Amino acid sequence: MSAAARSSIDPAEVARFSKIAAEWWDPKGKFAPLHKFNPTRLGFIRDQALYRFGRDGAARRPFEGLRLLDIGCGGGLLSEPMTRLGFTVVGVDASERNIGTAAAHAAEQGLSIDYRCSTAEAMLAAGESFDVILNMEVIEHVADPGAFLRDCAAMLKPTKLGPGGLMIVATLNRTLKAFALAKLGAEYALRWLPVGTHDWSKFLKPAELRGFLADAQVTVDGPYGVVFDPLSGRWSQSHDTDVNYMMTVARDAAQGYVDTNPPAKSWDTSA
Repeated sequence: MSAAARSSIDPAEVARFSKIAAEWWDPKGKFAPLHKFNPTRLGFIRDQALYRFGRDGAARRPFEGLRLLDIGCGGGLLSEPMTRLGFTVVGVDASERNIGTAAAHAAEQGLSIDYRCSTAEAMLAAGESFDVILNMEVIEHVADPGAFLRDCAAMLKPTKLGPGGLMIVATLNRTLKAFALAKLGAEYALRWLPVGTHDWSKFLKPAELRGFLADAQVTVDGPYGVVFDPLSGRWSQSHDTDVNYMMTVARDAAQGYVDTNPPAKSWDTSA
């Protein structure tokens, strides 16, 4: 089935997040866990992109000239810092209320971000392409994760000279530990998230993500684990991938290109 003829949207998920759209930028509200998570995931994104595109980490806006898609952008918690780092950002979400919140906040900050109420399949059908795609805490909320991930990967920009585009995926592992901590603990015991935010059966194992892209012209690395310390209230990188993890999806390099500065492999990359 063509991308234009199907939909990755789960209406119930869109409705759930639309109800709390106004709280995206409240660091003590319903999205408090994402605010705490942001420094760690932003650092990971920045480091991976610096390596991939050979940019100067000391530059104020190291990613000038690169185009980034924040798919499932919500209220723009990632779109705004990515814009400040120099990316030309397109933020896409299926919820009109999320897009309205994101656009209003960006305007208040004096940031120019192209926010759109749309879907991955619609963007692909329109011929869009990007140097970087952020697919963060989204795939566990879509109707068809395999098709969604392949549509996103198909929008990674190929280049004639240098590396192809880079996608970063963050999601939750389908383990008993994740069920206990991310579902029962976070939603019911500690009330860090609204009850019903996650459906454990939709959590994905790293091997499943790899399988979705088995026939795509991409290289998949990871998982890279991240953990939350309840004593310090902080997230950090870890070898533990049992609950939260990230993976990178890189468009295979153009023929003749050799990566002379590959990403550091300090995190767990076991399958």
